[in-house]
Amino acid sequence: MGGYRVTVDTGGTFSDFVYMDEATGETSISKVPSTPDDPSRAILSGIELLLQKGVKPEQISYFCHGTTVGTNALLEGKGAKTGLLVTKGFRGIYEVGEQARPHGPAIFDVMYERPAPIVLPSTTGEVSERVIFDGSVLQDLDEGALRETLRDLRYEGIESVAVCLLFSFLQPRHEQRVREIIRQELPDCEISLSSEIVPQIREYHRLSTTVVNAYLQPILARYIARLADKLSSIGVDTPQKFIMQSNGGMATFATTARKGVTTVLSGPAGGVTASVAMARSTGWNDIVTFDMGGTSCDVALIKGGAPVISNRGKVEGRDIAMPMMDINTVSAGGGTLAEVDRFGVLQVGPESAGAVPGPACYSRGGTKPTITDCNLLLGYLSEDNFLGGQMRLDTAKAQKAVETAVATPLGMDVRDAAEGIIKIIDVKMEEAIKAISTMRGHDLRDFMLLPFGGAGPLHACRIARDLGMAGIVVPLHAGVFSAMGLIMSDVTHDYVRSRLAQLDKVAPETVSEIFADMEADALAELSEEGFGPSQIRITRALDMRYAGQGYELTVAVEDVGSRAALDEVRKRFDDEHELMFGHKASGESVEIISYRVKAVGLVPPVNAKQYQPQGGTADDAFLGRRRVRMDGRDIECAVYQRERLDVGITFDGPAVIEQFDCTTVVMPEQTVRVDQFKNLVVTGAKNAAA
Repeated sequence: MGGYRVTVDTGGTFSDFVYMDEATGETSISKVPSTPDDPSRAILSGIELLLQKGVKPEQISYFCHGTTVGTNALLEGKGAKTGLLVTKGFRGIYEVGEQARPHGPAIFDVMYERPAPIVLPSTTGEVSERVIFDGSVLQDLDEGALRETLRDLRYEGIESVAVCLLFSFLQPRHEQRVREIIRQELPDCEISLSSEIVPQIREYHRLSTTVVNAYLQPILARYIARLADKLSSIGVDTPQKFIMQSNGGMATFATTARKGVTTVLSGPAGGVTASVAMARSTGWNDIVTFDMGGTSCDVALIKGGAPVISNRGKVEGRDIAMPMMDINTVSAGGGTLAEVDRFGVLQVGPESAGAVPGPACYSRGGTKPTITDCNLLLGYLSEDNFLGGQMRLDTAKAQKAVETAVATPLGMDVRDAAEGIIKIIDVKMEEAIKAISTMRGHDLRDFMLLPFGGAGPLHACRIARDLGMAGIVVPLHAGVFSAMGLIMSDVTHDYVRSRLAQLDKVAPETVSEIFADMEADALAELSEEGFGPSQIRITRALDMRYAGQGYELTVAVEDVGSRAALDEVRKRFDDEHELMFGHKASGESVEIISYRVKAVGLVPPVNAKQYQPQGGTADDAFLGRRRVRMDGRDIECAVYQRERLDVGITFDGPAVIEQFDCTTVVMPEQTVRVDQFKNLVVTGAKNAAA
C-alpha cells in the first residue's frame, strides 16, 4: 500500500484539506465547514472524505495541521488562568512593558488603551532569589517563602504558571528548582520556564513570551491530546503527526503541546511556505502573498525567493520573542460584517460572521451583510457553482441583508452599497500590503501579487491594479494553498542562547563550544523524532550590535573557529548594517548578544507538477456570461471553468474564473495566461489610480 500525506488548515469559515498520494504525486483537495467549538470534528470529517474513496486509515503516513486554536485563544482572551512568578522586586516588569505605544494610528488615538494583561497582580508572586549579570548567584532561592506564595496562588484557581527569574538565561538552576516545588504544591498546574521557552536577554520580552506560552499551553495540550485520540480512534496512528509553527516549519504533537507559543501564526505560515516554493519553481522571486479567508487577511513579502523572518513580533498587542514569519494581519475576510453606525457612517469590520452563523447567503442563520454577500450581489460569485455546486448561495438573502443594514440607512441602491463595501475592504487590504512593502522601501512595481485563500483571488486583480503591481499569479489550488504549504514543510526547531561578549575579545573556541552545545541539543531532539543524520540540516547565526546600541542584527555564520573567521563575521555585520540602515561604523566595537541555531528535519520534498498543453481552447472552458458590477458599471462578463483551462491559453478580461475552491475576478484591460504549472498569470492594467 502506498502512503498518503494529509494536511488541513483550519480557517474561520472552512477547513481546507489536501491529500497527496506519495506513490504517484497526485493531489486532491476538499473543503468542509469549520467547527469552531471543536476543530477536530471538522478534521475527522475531512479525513472521512478520503476514507470514503477507498483509502485505508493505515495508509495515511503523514498528517500536518495548521491550527488557529492557540491564535483564537489569544485573540479572544480565552486562554488558561495564568499565574506568574518573578524575582522579588521586579513584579512591575510585565505591567510596565516597553512603555511605548504601537506604531501607526494608535500614536494619534487619545483614547488608546493597552491590551489587558494576561496575568493579574493577584496571580503574580515574587520569588526571593537573585542571579546577577554574569550568571553567578547573589542570593539563594528561599524555598520556604516560595511555598507560601504558591499556597496563596492555589486559591486563585490558576491552571498554568509562568516562571521568569532575572538572568535565568545565564543560570537556570533557580527556575528548575522552582518547577520542582510547583509540582509539589500545585500538581495540576502546567509550568513554563523562561530559561526553556526563550533563554535570551531582555527580561520583558522573555517574560511576555513565557506568559503567552503559559496562557496557551493547557489549551493546546488538551486540544492536541483530543485530536490525537480521535485520529487513533479511526485508525490513523502514524508517528508523523505535526503542527505548523509560526516560523514556517513543523513540530511534532508532543513538542507543540509543550511550546504552544510557537503556533500563534500556524495557519498563515503554511501559505507563505507554499509561496516560497512557488517562487523557486516559477522564477518570480519578488512576491507579495495575499491570503484572504473567512475572517482575516494575511500578507507577507518574499524578496529574492526568501520570506522575511523576524525574531520578535506582536500578536494582538502581545510581545512574542520567537522566530516567526513577518506576516501583517488585518480583519478583512469573506465573513467580515458591514453596518452603518449610530453616526450614519459605513463601517466594514473588524467583526466577522465566522463559520456560524456565516454570511447571510449561506442560509445558516446569518442576517448581517458580509463581504461574501456583496461579492454575490455584484455577480462575482455564482449561486449554483459555489464549491463546485456542493453549496448553493441565496442571492435574495444577501440582498435583504445589504438593503436592511446598509442601503436603506444610507439611501443607496443595493448594488451601489455592495460595491462601496467592497471598495472599503479593498483599501484596508491595500494598506496592509503597503505596510510591508512601500513603507519599508520596496517598489511594488517589481512585485507580483500571489492571492490565495477562499476570497483572495476575488479581490486580487483590483488590488494589484490599484497598487500598480507587476501582475498577479493565482495558483492552481488557491483556495487551499495554505494547506498545500503544509505538505511542503520540514520539521524545524529554533534554539537561542544569549551570551554577551565583545567580538574582538571572545575566544573563537568559546564561540565554537556554545554552538556545538546547542547543536548537540538540536541533533538529540531531531533524532528522537526519527530523523537520521542525512535528514538533518543545521544553520547558525549571531545576533550582533555596535556597542551601545539597543537593537541587534542577525547575521548568518558558518565557520567561527578562528580569529580570521570572526573577523569575516565582523565585516559581514558591517555590510548588513549599511544595507539595512544606510551607514556602518567600522571603527566601533561590536558585541555578540545571542547565538542562534536552526535545526531542520528534512521531509521528502514535493515538486511542483508541470503540465503539457492538450490543445484545448478558452471556448472549452466557457460557461456563459453574467452581469457583474465593475468600477461603477454593469457589464456582461465571460465566465470560465478553471479546471477546463488548458496550458498556454490566453484571454482578456473582464472575466470570472470559477473553480471548486475559489473564484478569480479579472478586471477590464487585464490579460490572463495559463502557465505550465496551471497558474493563472494576470498582467496589464497596472494602475488605474497611481
